[in-house]
This record gives sequence, C-alpha cells and structure tokens, in this order.
Amino acid sequence: MITLHHLEQSRSFRILWALEELNLNYQIQFYRRLATLAAPPELKLVHPLGKAPVLTDGEQSIAESAVILEYLQEQYDTQQQFKPQDHANKQQYRYWMHYAEGSLMPLLVMQLVMTNVPQHVPFLIKPVAKKITAGVKAGFIQPRLKDHVQFLESYLATHDYFAGTFSFADIQMSFPLQALVSRTQGKYPHIQAFIQRIAERPAYLRAQSKEQAL
Repeated sequence: MITLHHLEQSRSFRILWALEELNLNYQIQFYRRLATLAAPPELKLVHPLGKAPVLTDGEQSIAESAVILEYLQEQYDTQQQFKPQDHANKQQYRYWMHYAEGSLMPLLVMQLVMTNVPQHVPFLIKPVAKKITAGVKAGFIQPRLKDHVQFLESYLATHDYFAGTFSFADIQMSFPLQALVSRTQGKYPHIQAFIQRIAERPAYLRAQSKEQAL
C-alpha cells in the first residue's frame, strides 16, 4: 500500500494531487505543524530530516517532491500521460522539474526568512534588523524575483503548460508559483491564469477536498 506522509500547508499537496491524477489507491498519514510552524518530530521517524513529503511504497521510502513525482510517473503512469515522450518537451519537462526548487523556490524562501527575522530578534535591535532585511530584499531578492517573473510570464504567455500538454512538471511548478503570487505584490496575468487552469482539474479538486477533510 502506498502511504503519503503529508504535512499540512506544505509541498506535499503536490504528491496528493499526483496520486489523484493517477487514480491510485493510497493512504494518508497526516501531520500538523507545531505552534512554531515547524514540522512535528514524528516525521523524523519516517525520514531522518523530518521533512515532508515522504512516500512509502512497500519497502521503499522516497523523499523530495521531484523524486517522488518521477517515481510515481515511472512506476504507475502506464499510459505515459504525465511525462512527454517527444525530445523537445521532454527537455522542457526536465528543466521545469529542477527549476521549481533549484531556482525559483530558494528566492521565495529567502524572502520569507528576511520578512520574519525582525519578529524574532530582541526589541532593541528590531529597527536594525528591519533595515538590514529590507536592504537584502530590495538589493538582492526582489531584483532577481523580478527577472524570474518576467521569464515565467513570457513563457506562459505562449504555453498553457510547461512541457507541452499537462504533465507532472506542472504539478512540480504549482507550489512555487502559488507561493510567488501569495507572497509578493504584483499582477501576473499569465502565471495567475496557469494557477487557475490547474486548479480546475478534477484530480486537483479531489486532492483539495481530501486535504480539507483531514
């Protein structure tokens, strides 16, 4: 039996969604975040880093979203629906599977950290912390995020999906794009259209319903 170790408000929703796209039988082991928003220590019993998602399938225990998606596609996508087979789109598939967490997400995490730092320092140095973190965001993070937004908007202006037709690359890209829209100010019409498009998929809606019921 496949088990998804699913942490609330986390990247593991992508795996829940993929399981629904594949119409697989699976069970969910759900974990709530601590008051600090950290993952609970029980997750370290599943994987030494205590992070989610983790997928167990028989004797196998698999971590990292892209690796899990690749495993599910190779193992269970018998009709090859969720990974392109032509060379050009296969290259795009590989690129976006790595870009999501390798290029875009680190900037969003850095921005979140810089936003939260002033809330966790002694009162007397809050003004200094705010000034330093604002400088990092304005001088380093935001210019780079602007480049990424322009890149993504340009690509999605001419592509409904990231690798031809809908694929697991779109699932992988969903989390950073949703984070981008929710954590930054700005209008991103093509990114927002993509988010709306994937959110209307029946499997996405089923996954969302299952998560809300946990």
